[in-house]
Amino acid sequence: MKIIPPFLLVLLVSLHLQAQQPNILVIFSDDHTQQTISAYGSKLMQTPHIDRIAREGALFNNVFVTNSICAPSRAVLLTGKYSHVNGLKDNGLNRFFNPDQQQIQKILAQKNYQTAWIGKWHLQTLPNGFDYWKVLPDQGNYFQPDFIGMNKDTTRYNGYVTDLISDFSLEWLNKRDQQKPFFLVVGEKATHRNWMPDPRDLPEFEHLEFPFPENFFDGYDKRQAAANQDMTISKTMLMHDDLKIGVDYNKRGMFGRMNEEQKKVYKDYYDRAQQSYEKIKHDSIEVVKWKYQRYLRDYLATARSMDRNIGRILDYLDSTGLASNTIVIYTSDQGFYMGEHGWFDKRFMYEESLRTPFMMKYPGKIQPGSKVDQMIVNIDFAPTLIDYAGVNVPKDMQGKSFKNLVSNLQPVKDWRKSMYYHYYEYPEPHKVAPHVGIRTEQYKLIRFYGPIDRWELFDIKSDPTEMHNIIESASKQLIASLKSQLMDLAREYKDEEAVQLLMK
Repeated sequence: MKIIPPFLLVLLVSLHLQAQQPNILVIFSDDHTQQTISAYGSKLMQTPHIDRIAREGALFNNVFVTNSICAPSRAVLLTGKYSHVNGLKDNGLNRFFNPDQQQIQKILAQKNYQTAWIGKWHLQTLPNGFDYWKVLPDQGNYFQPDFIGMNKDTTRYNGYVTDLISDFSLEWLNKRDQQKPFFLVVGEKATHRNWMPDPRDLPEFEHLEFPFPENFFDGYDKRQAAANQDMTISKTMLMHDDLKIGVDYNKRGMFGRMNEEQKKVYKDYYDRAQQSYEKIKHDSIEVVKWKYQRYLRDYLATARSMDRNIGRILDYLDSTGLASNTIVIYTSDQGFYMGEHGWFDKRFMYEESLRTPFMMKYPGKIQPGSKVDQMIVNIDFAPTLIDYAGVNVPKDMQGKSFKNLVSNLQPVKDWRKSMYYHYYEYPEPHKVAPHVGIRTEQYKLIRFYGPIDRWELFDIKSDPTEMHNIIESASKQLIASLKSQLMDLAREYKDEEAVQLLMK
């Protein structure tokens, strides 16, 4: 009998494990919403490279966030836990994400994964537990952005941020330890406010007139919290910073970072936009309509660069042969308002910001062109990836793995029929009242608290745009049942603040 030398046995076992362990690539954008992705049926623009992930894998139609705001959503991705458990509830400057707590990259590292986060990070503490990171300070800049490296030095780079994030991601993939599977998060800055497109994309949507959402001129009847926010296109959106009218390109800040060529392209383009504004500036209704058109053109042009760069990354995976054993996920930190209710931004538990895009491909494991309609929550992301890596999901993670659901396209026993939400940040920057709520397959019950003590109830099936608060007309039995379910979820997820609020 031939005896295999120990070192060769270890090598063979290692290679076998690597063959079984998929690489994991998560492309995590900022404020990118389903309404602007053609895979979700958007008529606003085409996103061919993002769509490719859905076409070659699965498109998830009902993915929701626990707290619709940037930094907390990143903390949920890392921990698989609600904000009140992972410790990061809002975007405030005093926020603190404990870097020493359990996180997905630390768990995967125990199974031989090489891990990296590149791009937007947006947590006050620097990354911890990654083999490599290169991140933007706070929100970062679109032009000539700074990046913080692992030596904690800040370096400014020439170029457009979306291109640079792709450059650095591909560079890391080229130089990584190819004997290990990898876990890489590409943190996109796009499409965050103030929507500064790559100069070559500026004119892309100039010839289009976008249809207004039916509820663009919402009167917020029986929805006091919606009436008292500060996130409207009409009043909150700034002519100077957001819409680039009357910009002094020589001043410091985001416009001052542009080089002379970039400044010239921007100035020529937005000078023409200002000319159109001058014609209607004395008509308040026409001004609001004009702002909406300008907002969409800039947002979509910013998204176009991101979609193009996602294509670069997918092409790299194909050309290197990595695609065959790599899970690729595209998602965002939450949804965003594209004029619905007259708004931009997010925060509310209403559908446009509660939903987030999510698509996933894994050749040979996920059937191309699949559709997943079950209710997924972003606390499920980390458990699912850990499960795919062949690791036991920690019991203290609050999400569930949907690996079997997407791989087998079969019902999973006891899969959730409702989801729980809790938003905290008030008053700055947009004066959205804090609230907790439950969304079922048909209904959404929200309890606003703090400055506004109100309940709202919507029948999502008959009122998908959430214009009619039926809390006063719905049956007492329905309301009591939903309140009971809401309390059960608050207790299940150990949200003691909400439990005490709901007991009043």
